[in-house]
Amino acid sequence: MDPHLLFLLLLFYLSALTQAQPSSDTLSLLEFKKGIAADPTGVVRTTWNPVAWGSASTVDSCPRSWHGVTCDDSGAVIAVALDGLGLSGELKFSTIVGMRALRNLSLSGNSFTGRLVPAIGAMTSLQVVDLSENRFYGPVPGKLTNLWGLVHLNLSSNGFKGGFPSGIQNLQQLRVLDLRSNALWGDVGAILSELRNVEHVDLSNNKFYGVLFMESSNFWSLANTVKYMNLSYNRLSGRFFSNDSMRLFRNLEILDLGQNQLTGELPSFDSLSNLKVFRAGNNLLDGPITEELFGSAMQLMELDLSGNGFTGSIQAVSSTTLKSLDLSSNSLTGQLPSSVGSCTVLDLSKNKLSGNLVVMQNWDYTLEVIRLSSNELAGSLPSELGRYPKLSIVDLSLNQLTGSVLPSFFSSLTLTSLNLSGNQFNGSIPLQASQLTESILMSYNHLQSLDLSNNSLSGSLPPEISTMTSLNILILGKNFLSGKLPIEINNLHELEVLDLSLNHFIGAIPDMIQLDLKVFNVSYNDLSGEIPQSLQKFPLSSFHPGNTLLVFPNHLYVGKNNSGVVENISHRNHSNVSIRIAFIVGSIGAVMLIFVMFIAFHKIRSKEFCVKTGFGGEAAGRDVMDIFGHPNRFSTSKDDPLPTSTSFSNDHLLTSASRSLSAQKDLLIETVEYGYSDPGGTNVEPLPGLHECKSSRGSPPSSSPLFADSHALEQPVLLDVCTPDRLAGELFFLDSSLIFTAEELSRAPAEVLGRSSHGTSYKATLDNGHMLTVKWLRVGLVKHKKDFAKEAKRVGTIRHPNIISWRGYYWGPREQERLLISDYIHGDSLALYLYESTPRRYSRLSVNQRLKVAIDVARCLYHFHHDRGLPHGNLKPTNIILTGPDLTANLTDYGLHRLLTPSGIAEQILHLGALGYRAPELSTDKPLPSFKGDVYSFGVVLMELLTRKSAGDIISGQSGAVDLTDWVQMCTREGRGTDCFDRDIAGLEESPRVMDELLAVSLKCILPVNERPNIQTIYQDLISITM
Repeated sequence: MDPHLLFLLLLFYLSALTQAQPSSDTLSLLEFKKGIAADPTGVVRTTWNPVAWGSASTVDSCPRSWHGVTCDDSGAVIAVALDGLGLSGELKFSTIVGMRALRNLSLSGNSFTGRLVPAIGAMTSLQVVDLSENRFYGPVPGKLTNLWGLVHLNLSSNGFKGGFPSGIQNLQQLRVLDLRSNALWGDVGAILSELRNVEHVDLSNNKFYGVLFMESSNFWSLANTVKYMNLSYNRLSGRFFSNDSMRLFRNLEILDLGQNQLTGELPSFDSLSNLKVFRAGNNLLDGPITEELFGSAMQLMELDLSGNGFTGSIQAVSSTTLKSLDLSSNSLTGQLPSSVGSCTVLDLSKNKLSGNLVVMQNWDYTLEVIRLSSNELAGSLPSELGRYPKLSIVDLSLNQLTGSVLPSFFSSLTLTSLNLSGNQFNGSIPLQASQLTESILMSYNHLQSLDLSNNSLSGSLPPEISTMTSLNILILGKNFLSGKLPIEINNLHELEVLDLSLNHFIGAIPDMIQLDLKVFNVSYNDLSGEIPQSLQKFPLSSFHPGNTLLVFPNHLYVGKNNSGVVENISHRNHSNVSIRIAFIVGSIGAVMLIFVMFIAFHKIRSKEFCVKTGFGGEAAGRDVMDIFGHPNRFSTSKDDPLPTSTSFSNDHLLTSASRSLSAQKDLLIETVEYGYSDPGGTNVEPLPGLHECKSSRGSPPSSSPLFADSHALEQPVLLDVCTPDRLAGELFFLDSSLIFTAEELSRAPAEVLGRSSHGTSYKATLDNGHMLTVKWLRVGLVKHKKDFAKEAKRVGTIRHPNIISWRGYYWGPREQERLLISDYIHGDSLALYLYESTPRRYSRLSVNQRLKVAIDVARCLYHFHHDRGLPHGNLKPTNIILTGPDLTANLTDYGLHRLLTPSGIAEQILHLGALGYRAPELSTDKPLPSFKGDVYSFGVVLMELLTRKSAGDIISGQSGAVDLTDWVQMCTREGRGTDCFDRDIAGLEESPRVMDELLAVSLKCILPVNERPNIQTIYQDLISITM
C-alpha cells in the first residue's frame, strides 16, 4: 500500500479518536452520576451512557442525548435538569464545580442527600439553583453569595441548618429566594435589608428571629420589587411593620406572617392596593382590626387573622374580591357583620359575638363555608341559611341557638358537614320527605358529617336517614330522641362514627354491617334484645351504662356490668368455666368483705374520731358512715391535732390548720397529687359532701423540697371523711360521652390525691365504676359564674391523645363549691420518676425514655399554642403524668388561669416562681401566663430530665450558681456541660450526643424573652434528635 495513503488514513483515525473522547463536562457528569443510588424510572441509567453517546452518528463534545442535559453551540453543558424523577443517593457537588458554563442546576423533587460545598461559589455562571424537596443537609456555605449572576435560588424542603450567611446583597440579579422548611436561622431584619431586587422571598418554617419594626430605610430596596413575602412559622417577635415601612410595599401581593410571636396593633394598609393575600394568624396581635382590610379599595382575596387577641366588632365587609375571611379565636364582640361581601369561606368561631342570626338574611349567597361555633349567638336559624346554593360546611356549635333544625339542610345538594351541637334546638329531626324529595336525596345528598348532639331534639330517628348514603359521621347523643332504631340505618355503608348515646331509644339494635365502623355508642338508652354479631367487637362502654335489658350471646346482660364480656365473645367454649371460677372467687371475696366490714364497724364504734362542727346548724354525733359512703354522720375527738375540712358539699374547704402546713409539705402533697397509681392498699372515702379528718400515717417531709421519704410515698395522703350532704348546685358537662348526676357524685367513694396552689384533688369512683379526678378549687380564686362558664367551655373543648380532657364542672350555691371534673388516669408524675428517694419503686428513665417524654410534652404544648391559642400556664413535672409501659407523657392542670381572678393568676405564677419554673419576664405586678413563659418552664423541665436535680434546689458550693438554670448555664459556659448530666445515664453509650442536643434545646428555652424561640421551633428541634 502506498505509504502516503497509509499515513493519511492514520491521521484520519487519530482525528476521529480524539473527537470521540469525552469532554471535561461529560467526565464531571459521569462522576456526578456515581452518587445516584436509585433511579426508579431508569431514564438516567439508560441515557447517561458514554457508549451510546459515543456511537452517535454525529459525534461532538456534548452528551445531548442524555436526559436533562442541555448544551450550548460550543458543546459546553449549560443545564442539568433532573426534576421529579424520584432519584436518590448522596451527591458530591465537588464533582461538578469544574463545569464553568453551567447556568441551570435543577434537582427538585427527588430524595438526594449530601452537603453543599463552599467550592460551588466558584461556579459564577450559575443563574438557577433549585435543590428543593430533597434531603440535603448541613450549613449553607457563605461562598454561595459569590454567585453574582444568580437569579433563582431554591433550597426549600431540605435539612439545611445553621445560620444563613451574610453578604446576600452581592446577589444583585436575584429575583427568587426560597429557603422554606429547613432549620436555618438568622436575623430576619438583617436579611430583608440586604435584599435588593427580589420579587419572591420565602423564609417560612425555619428558625429566623428578630423584629420587623425598623426604620423604613432598611426595606427600601426590597419593597420596590417584592410581590411575595412569606415569613410564617419562625420566631419573629416585637411589633408589626411600621406605617412608614408598609407604605413602601406598593407591589406586594402576598404577605404571610402567621405562626410567629408578633405583638401590638396592625398598621394602616391603605397604600397596599395590590395586596391579595394577608395571613397573620396565631400571633399575639391585639387592638381593633383596621377597617380598610374589609373595604373595596383593596384587592384582598384571603384574610387570616385567627388566633390573636383582636378586639372590637366587625360592622360589615364591603369588599367584592375577598373570598376567605378567618377571624377565629380572637376576642371580637358585638353582633355578626351586616354583610360579608362576596366571601365563600367565613370563620368567626371562638370569639365573643352575641345577638341573633337575623343579619344572615342579608349575606351573599356565595358562601360555601360558615363557621360561627363557640360564641354567644342566640335565636333561631333564619330560613335563608338553608337556601345557599353552594353551602358545603356549616358549624354553629356551642352557642345558645333555639328553635327547630331547618329541613332545607337535608335537601341541600351541596352540604357535606353540619354541626349544630351544644345548642338548645328542639323538635324532631326533619328528615321525613315526599317520595320525590326522597329520590332526590338518595341520588344527590352528599352530607358526610352530621352532629346534632347536646340539644333537646325529640321524636324518632326517621328511616329516611338511609338516604344519606355518604354519611361518615353521625352524632345525635344527649338529646331526647326515642322510639326504635330504624333498620334502614345499616344502609349507611360509609359510616365510621355512630353516637346515639344519652337518648331514650328502645327495642333491638339493628345489625350494623358497615366494615369501616370504628366508633359506636348507644349507652344510656333503653335498648333490649341481643347485640348483633357485627357489633360485638366494640367495648362494653358502647352499650353500658343504660340498656339493662340488652343481651350478649350466652344470655349475659349488659346491666350486670360484665366488663370484658365483649372481648371474651370469641372464647365461648371457655365461658362457662370462667363464669364458674368467677362465681367461686366472687363468693370468697364477698365473705371476706363482710368480715372486714364487721371488724371495721366495731373499731369505728369503739372510738370517735371525727367531729362535725355546726354544718347547717345540725347537731353532730350520729351513726358512723360505712365504707360505701352511706349518708350517716359521726364526730371526731377534740384531741385531734390536725382537723381539716374538705367535702364536696360542706361549709369549709380547708381549716386554718391545714392551710398552715409548711411550704415543703405543700410541695410534697402537690407531688403526690398526680402520682395516680397506688401500688399498696389505699383507704377509700366518700367524695362529695364529706368532711376530711386528719391524714393517716403521714410522714414528715424530707430535706428535698419536692419529696418526703419513701414511706410517705407508699402511703399517699388519704383522709378519712364523713358527713356526705347532697350537692345542691349545677353540674355542667363539657363532654357528652359520660353523664352522671350530682347525687351520684355526692355518694362516690373518694380518695384525696393531694393539694396544689389551686385546691385539693380527689379520685372519685362512680356507681358504674368509672373513676374521675375532681379538683376542688380554693375559695376566692375563680371568676364569676358567667365568665367561669365561658372559659370552662372553651378550655373544655380541648381534645388530644396526650392531654387529660376536662369532663365538666360543678357550680355550687356557696362560694367554696367550685369543682373541675376530668378523667382519672393510671400513672405517676414525672416528678416521682425523677426524684423518688430510696427504696426505689421507679426504675431510672433511660436516655430514650427522657427524649420521648420531652417530645410528648412539646407536642402537647404545640397543640395548646398553635391549635388552641392557649398557654398551659402551669407546666412542671407534677403536671406531667407518665402512663403505660412506654411511659407516654400526658399533661394536666392546663388552662386554669382562664378560670381565675387576677389575684388567683398572680398566686399561681408566684407559686411557679417559688418552684423555679416561672419565666423572668413574669415577675411583674399583674403577670399573665404566656406562650414564651411555657417555653421557659419547658426548658427547666428539660434540665430536670437531664440532671435529675429539682428546679428549686439550691446548688451549694457553686460560686455564681443559685438555682438549677444558673448552674447549668455556668457549667455550659465553662465548657463542662456534661458535668450536669444525671450520673445514671451519663456513661451510657447512646447518651453523649443525644444529651448534648437536649442540653442545647433546654438552653434555648431559657433565653431572654426577645430571643426565646416559640414551641414549634423547640418541637422541631426535638423530633430531629435521633437515637
